[in-house]
Amino acid sequence: MSKPVAREPLRRNARSNRARILVTARQELGRNPDVTLEEIAKAAGVVRRTLFGHFPGRAALLDALAEEAAEALQGVVASQPEAVEDPERALARFMLSIWPVGDRYRLLLTLARRDLGMERVSEILAPARAWIAAILERGQRRAVFHRQLPPAAFSACLEALNVSLLESVNTGAWEDDGARTAVINLVAAGVPEERAVRVVGDVTPDVRDGTTAR
Repeated sequence: MSKPVAREPLRRNARSNRARILVTARQELGRNPDVTLEEIAKAAGVVRRTLFGHFPGRAALLDALAEEAAEALQGVVASQPEAVEDPERALARFMLSIWPVGDRYRLLLTLARRDLGMERVSEILAPARAWIAAILERGQRRAVFHRQLPPAAFSACLEALNVSLLESVNTGAWEDDGARTAVINLVAAGVPEERAVRVVGDVTPDVRDGTTAR
């Protein structure tokens, strides 16, 4: 009877170590993409053997971070209101909601092509890409977004814009809590700047409070 009781603290300790390693890896890789696993283990306060027990190599650690990012993005998509909200508000809401996830995992942008591969990155981003394309298509039908590009290409352009902004955060050239980025996306979609600022200002309190569309 004593063995299950003894094992449970060990399992809890293992889960705690794994979570701490992942948090530390995000931080250390964000500062230095070439940081070694040994350096990550030291920063996490675990021995090398413990880290390798959870992640046999760099690829396994990065894949775990990629899985975290994918789950976070899926959570943002799932939290969005049904497709009835005004497209301008919907795009602003989504950008405000997704910015913290992009900011938290922006290190993956640096590592994507080198370590994860574009197929894995595309898999991670697929739900967000589909959601944005749907918002853009709805906005084009209502003539609130420009129609020069089909929704998929339009979505790819906005994605490139946001990737560029996140990379600017990496270099220290840009700092934002998501609000200015949301305005920039609306302007890029064809919304006049003054109106874009108003829309983002109106939606921001709901997003910060976790409120869905009224």
